Amino acid sequence: MSDYEDIINLEHPEPINHPRMSKEARAAQFAPFAALTGYDDEVKEVGRETNKEIYITEDIKEELDQKLAIIINKIKDKPTITITYFIKDSKKSGGNYNTKTIKVKSIDMIYNQLVTTNKEIINIDDIIDIEGDIFDELYS
Repeated sequence: MSDYEDIINLEHPEPINHPRMSKEARAAQFAPFAALTGYDDEVKEVGRETNKEIYITEDIKEELDQKLAIIINKIKDKPTITITYFIKDSKKSGGNYNTKTIKVKSIDMIYNQLVTTNKEIINIDDIIDIEGDIFDELYS
């Protein structure tokens, strides 16, 4: 006869004063300890990809200038355009390109900025493409 034969087949007692802990809560007690706070975030940041900024040719700059002139001439109508522009990354070199359709409220040539009706400010030097129906006269 073994030392534990009298208790080996008994059911596990249920706690009387508090509810049993869920399996998820018990498992969380044994989760890996994060010895380096922020380490996982840093690994993700290093792995996050950014794009290099595209430097546009003089021909493209000239075309963009023509399109900006058309926008300025039609600014009272708050023209709708689709632009592609570069957004510099705040944490690492490079950034990403964003394409969006906007309504132009104004163009500030002193600060070289395009202002949308939503009060968003876009640096004109960051724009690489402008599209829209208002430019049909350029291509006819």
